[in-house]
Amino acid sequence: MNRIIYITNLILLFGLVGMANADIHPEAGPLGTTVTISGGNFGAFQSTQSNRVDFNGASALVQQWEDDFIMVKVPMKAKTGEVTVTNGNSKVSVGSFSVQNIEITKVEPPVAEAGSTLIIYGKNFGNTAGSRDQNTMFGVNQVLVNGIRAQVQKWRSNKIEIAIPANSGSGKVEVRLASSDPLPDGSCCAPVDYIVSNAIPLTVVPSISLQPDHGPLGSKVVLSGQDFGSSRPEDGAVLIGGERAGIAEWSNRTIVVHVPLNAKSGPVVLTSQGQTREVGHFQLEKSEITSMMPEHGPIGTLITIKGKHFGILSEGGSTAYAFDFETGANGVDVGGVPAIIHRWLDNQIDVWVPFSAKSGEVVVKRGGAIPKADGTCCVTEKVVKYVAGEFHVVQPHVTSYSPTSAGLDEVVTIKGSGFGKYLRFNAESTKLSMHHHGHNWENYRLGSDISRSEVLLNGLGTQVISWTDEEIKVRVPRRQAFGVTNPEGIDFSLLKGELIVKRGSWDLLENGKCCTPKKWVSALAGPFTILKRGLPNEETFKLERSPD
Repeated sequence: MNRIIYITNLILLFGLVGMANADIHPEAGPLGTTVTISGGNFGAFQSTQSNRVDFNGASALVQQWEDDFIMVKVPMKAKTGEVTVTNGNSKVSVGSFSVQNIEITKVEPPVAEAGSTLIIYGKNFGNTAGSRDQNTMFGVNQVLVNGIRAQVQKWRSNKIEIAIPANSGSGKVEVRLASSDPLPDGSCCAPVDYIVSNAIPLTVVPSISLQPDHGPLGSKVVLSGQDFGSSRPEDGAVLIGGERAGIAEWSNRTIVVHVPLNAKSGPVVLTSQGQTREVGHFQLEKSEITSMMPEHGPIGTLITIKGKHFGILSEGGSTAYAFDFETGANGVDVGGVPAIIHRWLDNQIDVWVPFSAKSGEVVVKRGGAIPKADGTCCVTEKVVKYVAGEFHVVQPHVTSYSPTSAGLDEVVTIKGSGFGKYLRFNAESTKLSMHHHGHNWENYRLGSDISRSEVLLNGLGTQVISWTDEEIKVRVPRRQAFGVTNPEGIDFSLLKGELIVKRGSWDLLENGKCCTPKKWVSALAGPFTILKRGLPNEETFKLERSPD
């Protein structure tokens, strides 16, 4: 009997010696830290009552127990001191643990918009936020902004990044570490409790949107928010890349500015009533031209200019949108004459060669200015020019046509040069002025609904079969053979006349708006006679009555 007791005590002694050689990692940290104890002969796990780990007398929740490895959570009631492991009747000290308080040292930025990212600096936050499942039986580490839980983006021991809740408002920022404590019998889990850090104040300001955040000089930039004031305060200013922008509009919810000539890429800073706030970043883009085609053609030719960073055409006004149709100095010149804008995109501009165009450079223009100290216009105004290439204006010229007389529906071939491309769509609907009036719900007269590329035969339009720069084929129309009505009656004398090739275009008005009435250049081919050939048979017009 004594021998059995001796052997049992010897086994326990060797087990305790092994446990005494255990290693704790880490040896310091905040409450809730996951701690591993390894290297000892801890024995097999029997029950939550028999197998325990205590931090200076406070029982920890055992998450894993192996013969040589134990994982636990530092309990909420833990104090700095001895760590003991108990297995049945055996209890031994395996080291010590130093409890560290969580602390916030600063938040950046101290003034921020709802929804923006806030960085919290400090120490002893722990290595992870833990589970994000609110229904878990374990506690979830949290960051509160004015009492509202924030979404955690990154969590490190000394730095946490969160998204400021939209409904938080100004208030204090706190980090809360959740407990994972056992019940008195060692099983999971006691009601969740939190250890709370010190509080750091945060001012949450209304959000301000910045649109667009990139563009060329002269771009209209709109700041949208609230409480700007009904008019610009005495110190009101917007700086783009450190340079003052021209202020076109200042209202309680909207500020409209234009990127100045001397702007650089950089932060957009709003100053108002003694406060300065960075509201975004603007990337200044330089307009570049990569190609232009065609390089020659008659008036009315559509020139396509490709490149990048052309911006928006109508951004010279003071409204928060482009439909004020104020182009300012933006535009395109052909041989020094303003062209008619058909389409203006950031990477492509299409213009019609105007009626008065001369051969010369095709120049893309963007207007800009340097404002006065109060943001009004202007210390300097300038038009920045970008040369796209040379365009040669040619005159339509007919060298021959055949036949000189033909019947109805027969084909006439016209040869020459400078005919340009045939324009397949309605000319009037491409004028910008139509869109301007339509947006304002104003009546607009379309004018002559005829193409700017046409062939007239004895004063009336023909059906175009094909059209190239050097050859046109048209079909002899039928109307002349049957007469054309007019206020004075019916004109039956249209079988003889002239064959004419015409090109049409407009000019801008003196105020830069679109457009003068359409004007034409003509190339006379020569006389032409429509033969009474191909007319319907007279029998076609007789009505045959049914015998019934």
